[in-house]
Amino acid sequence: MSAERELDAAGITAPALRDAYRRCRELNALHGRTYYLATRLLSAEQRPAVHALYGFARWVDDVVDDVHSGPDEKAQALGAIEVRLRDAFEGRAGDDPVLSALIDTVHRYDIPVQHFHDFMASMRMDLTVTDYPTFGDLERYVHGSAAVIGLQVLPVLGTSTSREEAEPAAAALGVAFQLTNFIRDVGEDLDRNRVYLPADELAEFGVDRERLLHARASGKADRQVRAALRDQVRRTRRIYEQAWPGIGMLAPRSRPCVLTAYRLYRRILDLVEDADCDVLSRRVVVSNGRRLAVALPALARAVFARAA
Repeated sequence: MSAERELDAAGITAPALRDAYRRCRELNALHGRTYYLATRLLSAEQRPAVHALYGFARWVDDVVDDVHSGPDEKAQALGAIEVRLRDAFEGRAGDDPVLSALIDTVHRYDIPVQHFHDFMASMRMDLTVTDYPTFGDLERYVHGSAAVIGLQVLPVLGTSTSREEAEPAAAALGVAFQLTNFIRDVGEDLDRNRVYLPADELAEFGVDRERLLHARASGKADRQVRAALRDQVRRTRRIYEQAWPGIGMLAPRSRPCVLTAYRLYRRILDLVEDADCDVLSRRVVVSNGRRLAVALPALARAVFARAA
């Protein structure tokens, strides 16, 4: 379905606002392959809002991960975004397309503003924090970087229960997705001088940053590293189990989309285990065939749910 039909379905008519949502849609299609595929299973009127939420998160992520900027430059850039975000929430969005679409979405779906402040707080942590001593420390980071993403999207998806009842599972699913990325991308994160795995839990298997760096340099994870990563996979699977009941709490038309994302991300954990958790020399990727095998049945269910 074209962007124009989605915008029409969502009742977005102002030309400048339509341009703003188009920009967010382009960011989603370019950077979030699995995420974008899942959004195709949403009803047309829901998609622009999800694209707007993704577009803002992508904008901030790109600032944090910019390899050509130093910490001070990144801090200044994040500070400028926060000022513009605060101005936008106070009715002064300016002409930035991503912020214009974001504020419109926040108002349409009554999304709590605090979720965005929590997100920005975690992004600031990425400028100075490179290790997490315990899972409790990591939890504080992933609340803002992942849990609140689930909470932001939940009002757009709609629920068959109260929003409050569905929120814990939505937050857990965001965390599960994030932890899956941390396991898959441990090598790439090392290249950026970050370790998003609890140091005390790694130490139980005789693993520290130096051992991870050696595995990255040699292109092969040793027995201890693989055992430590298997332990992280087990915990992440438990969080997926906590998130699972939340899918049934969603509005019926939204369940196929979230179920698809759930299955595709869990599949990454399967691939990590299939590789004997040796993910420091390569990045496991869900194949296009697997994506289609999951998405096509979900598409049929989505069509049925919309018709119902």
